[in-house]
Amino acid sequence: MPPRRRYAFRGGGVTIEEFDEEDGHDYDDEEEADDTEEEEEEEEDDDTEEEEEEDEESQIRVHTSVSHTPRASQEESEEKEKQIRSAEGVCSTSGSQEEEDAAWKPSEGEGTSCLICMEVWTNGGDHQVCCLPCGHLYGFSCIKKWLKQPRSAGKCPQCNRTCGLRDVRKIFASRIAAVDDDAHKRILFLEGKLNSIEQKNASWTSKEAQWRKREAELRSEVSKLKKKIAYMESTTNAALRESNVASQEKYTPGNKIYQEQNGHAPSCSFRHQGERLVNGGRIFDIDGGRQILLLARRLSGVGGTFVLSQMSLHSGEIDDIMLPPTTRAIKDLHISPHNNGLAVFGSLGKKLSVISLESHNTVLSYDLPAAPWSCSWDRNSSHHIYAGLQNGMVLLFDMRQTMGPLASFAGLTSNPVHTIHHLSTNSTPSSDVCSLLSASSIGLCQWNINGSEGRPSLVPETGNPGVCISSSYCPWSDHVVASYRPRVGSSDDTVSTQPTLTQTGANTIGVDGFHVSLKRRGFCFQKLSSTHASVDTIRLPRTSIVDFGEGGRKQLFASCEESTRQLILQDPSTFAVSQRFSLASHHPLQDVKYANVNGYTLLGLLTDDRLQLLRNEQTYM
Repeated sequence: MPPRRRYAFRGGGVTIEEFDEEDGHDYDDEEEADDTEEEEEEEEDDDTEEEEEEDEESQIRVHTSVSHTPRASQEESEEKEKQIRSAEGVCSTSGSQEEEDAAWKPSEGEGTSCLICMEVWTNGGDHQVCCLPCGHLYGFSCIKKWLKQPRSAGKCPQCNRTCGLRDVRKIFASRIAAVDDDAHKRILFLEGKLNSIEQKNASWTSKEAQWRKREAELRSEVSKLKKKIAYMESTTNAALRESNVASQEKYTPGNKIYQEQNGHAPSCSFRHQGERLVNGGRIFDIDGGRQILLLARRLSGVGGTFVLSQMSLHSGEIDDIMLPPTTRAIKDLHISPHNNGLAVFGSLGKKLSVISLESHNTVLSYDLPAAPWSCSWDRNSSHHIYAGLQNGMVLLFDMRQTMGPLASFAGLTSNPVHTIHHLSTNSTPSSDVCSLLSASSIGLCQWNINGSEGRPSLVPETGNPGVCISSSYCPWSDHVVASYRPRVGSSDDTVSTQPTLTQTGANTIGVDGFHVSLKRRGFCFQKLSSTHASVDTIRLPRTSIVDFGEGGRKQLFASCEESTRQLILQDPSTFAVSQRFSLASHHPLQDVKYANVNGYTLLGLLTDDRLQLLRNEQTYM
């Protein structure tokens, strides 16, 4: 088979090399090959050491120039990537950035070494750089061995394109430089991304400046509002101080400021006994014999727990009585008047419970069909208890019957019964008939209960004036005081005796309501008088008729004047004012109760954060 020629450019001339297609050796016979090898050896021996050094330096320069250019492109790409990473610190996560870098990162030896032996190729010698027709580069000795192997079947190691040894072309060049197209694309991509991030950064910077400007404006508005509030508070406090001074000058404690028609003046003089700090006070009662207080409290916090607290009047020591979680808010609480150490309370958990003041244990607990809003002891029987429900019903319980109520009675309406009193037998014609007085939004209702039968009737002149929000009863004198606030949408001609109801000043929290005084005579009630009053706009206030224990001859009606934040003591028949006391707390008055303790009368005022105690200095003229 004739030899095949291969042309190669060396220096300024052209060198023709011949290869056998089958074995890849020169076509000349062995003798000519030996002569040629001897001549080459002689020429190499004749070369000087300087030429050898120049060849080594040339090889080093070729190796350096071949590997330097891709690395320079990589360094330039890495510098761009560092800029992008510093700008992407806020806009992208580390995970996504690492995945993106891994996708663009070139091979470390790409363009500098043979992909068969992974060694750096040279510009001469056995491992001279050469290429196949497909364009892939290898070291000559490596591709020569590769193509001789039967398993390779004469294919390129990378693209599997068919080729032979005759197709191998040595590359004679002092430097091979190739632009890294991937790195160039990467640089363009990163530059575009950097420009996008810079635009986003500029946009966020502009928005931040706008937000800071808006924040400064809001801070300025808040500062102005705080100054305005401080000015209004100072003005309100000054007005209240002037009002208190005027009221103290007009109503001096201990002075007789009114006379009854018969010339008798029920004199009294209360003074401050002290204060007890409490947390979440709601309602309380006083046991004068044991000299203790029983308070219902709601502990602060989300979903606050409701507890009963027993406080000593002497030491102020408090013992908490934990209640079941299903108890919920306590609506009414009363200590038994029979001195048996029991107390009854009704809660929104639809429970009516009786506890012992000695052991703090629950004696009885009744499940109710609706939440109780009020409860009361029977003044004649220590076994009977009454409860007014949210649906307008009234239930009678006998503590000796623990399964349920002894009797239940439907009300005139389904409005909640917020107050219930057991009427004394002093004016009752028949002892077989039990009389109750309840109060709901429609007014006062009297219940005459005979066994399991009872019928309610609306007390005349108490059903139309407005919304009944409170009632007080004195069993010793049979005085009743009902409190009202305006009925929404009521007209002036509904009742001729209805007073004009108007909103109070801007600095007050009440509306113009009124009190109505009644006197019980047998099964009937006689209206005595009425007066205007500033009452709470939403809450159901607590009032009380204080009896001084002198045979029912001296009583005072205690209520809170919302416009002045004062407790007012008035005669329950004429509403003549006896004394005024400013509340020690800015919180609303939750409850007011009294008790006769060792010859003096103790009056308690409960707010959310404290219990204010008043004591009368004299009970006789």
